[in-house]
Amino acid sequence: MTALANHPSPQAAAPSTGLLKRAHRLPAWPVTGLLLLYPLWWALGLGTLIFFLVAVPMLVSLLRHRASGQLVKLPPGFLLWLLFLAVVALGLFSLGADPAGTVPGTAASRLVSYTYRLGGYAALTVILVYAGNVGRRELPQQRFVRLLAWLFVITVAGGLLGMAAPTFEFTAPLELLLPHHLRENSFIQSLVHPTAAQIMNLLGGETPRPGAPWGYTNTWGNNVCLLIGWMLVAGWSLTRSRKVKTGTAVVLLAAMAPIVYSLNRGLWIGLGVMALYVSVRLALRGRLAALGLVGVAGIAVVVAVATTPLGDVVSARLEDGKSNGVRMYTTEKAVGGVAESPLIGFGSTRNTIGGRNSIAVGESDGCERCGNFTIGGNGQLWQLLFAHGLLGTGTYLGFFVVGLWRFRRDATPAGLAASAAIVSSFAAMFWYNALVTPLALTFLAYAVLWRNRLESR
Repeated sequence: MTALANHPSPQAAAPSTGLLKRAHRLPAWPVTGLLLLYPLWWALGLGTLIFFLVAVPMLVSLLRHRASGQLVKLPPGFLLWLLFLAVVALGLFSLGADPAGTVPGTAASRLVSYTYRLGGYAALTVILVYAGNVGRRELPQQRFVRLLAWLFVITVAGGLLGMAAPTFEFTAPLELLLPHHLRENSFIQSLVHPTAAQIMNLLGGETPRPGAPWGYTNTWGNNVCLLIGWMLVAGWSLTRSRKVKTGTAVVLLAAMAPIVYSLNRGLWIGLGVMALYVSVRLALRGRLAALGLVGVAGIAVVVAVATTPLGDVVSARLEDGKSNGVRMYTTEKAVGGVAESPLIGFGSTRNTIGGRNSIAVGESDGCERCGNFTIGGNGQLWQLLFAHGLLGTGTYLGFFVVGLWRFRRDATPAGLAASAAIVSSFAAMFWYNALVTPLALTFLAYAVLWRNRLESR
């Protein structure tokens, strides 16, 4: 009896081995908590910062997972992304350079913005790898899709809040903990101070443009494109409930108002690009019924815009092009910067000396948009070219191109929504910057495709 007690049988040892393996599984709570509780993080003043913070426990879990002998899988094309991060890191040595026509400065004065971008790219890399490695038992794919759809609902609610109460804002708990001089900093305030909308001088007067819970109205519009597909998948493909489908239709109809009143031309173009992409994918596979639904939805949008006051808003915005001149000016500066530092860029953005018409015109309290424009602030493509050169731009875009090619046969509803989101990010890069939340949502779409491929294997 004593010998048997000191030397357990193989049958008795087997359960403990199973328990050991289960103990090393990656938990789903970092992903679930990030997405499900995002309204709470926004209200606490952690809207953007939560992506940096949640990467810490994710990285610790990945390291423990690897140390236990478990395999940490990497997404297709990940070497290209690592090369991109290396180019961003090398940009540290270019911070002291002053390109022609930019405000002179020192490397130290640009270190904060550089660190923020490098940290953002690194944190989102951890989130991508973690989301792809969490097991289906801990995070089923359907739950993952529904969490992303939940973010779309929150985005629509934030857009409606921005329309109904554009001046709504409050001091977040995190903001109260900061020293006064940090709270007054415009960059810090954009991160920790929740607001419902941005008030801009468009269409002949001050116009509120929805921004909650993403801070900026352009980020709000970008994220609508990245999330709307998940609402369609979760509300139609993953359910047979009429109540859920009816609720989905209500949410999508409600979304039309802030989508139009955001005056976000980039958002409108992005939605068109996504609809065209999905239509072509479905047509190539002979799914004409689904293709017809896309066409009916497009016709419904056109009719709604043409027969309601929304049409007047769209027409007025298309005729109003106040930002076009500034965008062209900063784009020319970004392209010109490539000639000065073609390989790794200048490490970060720069401000122009003066404005479009004269170097003597600059930003002031009375005219905040008269000059000193940010080169690389008018689109991810231009920021990549100027801040990280041709090497950074090529590796960044190459990573997503490899993913789209490797996952090109994924015609599942979730796969189509994910690839359409990535395609929309290609369109958005001409006028929207990606850090932090748009790139995070693009990475999560990439993770859905990646997880689909792992499951098919």
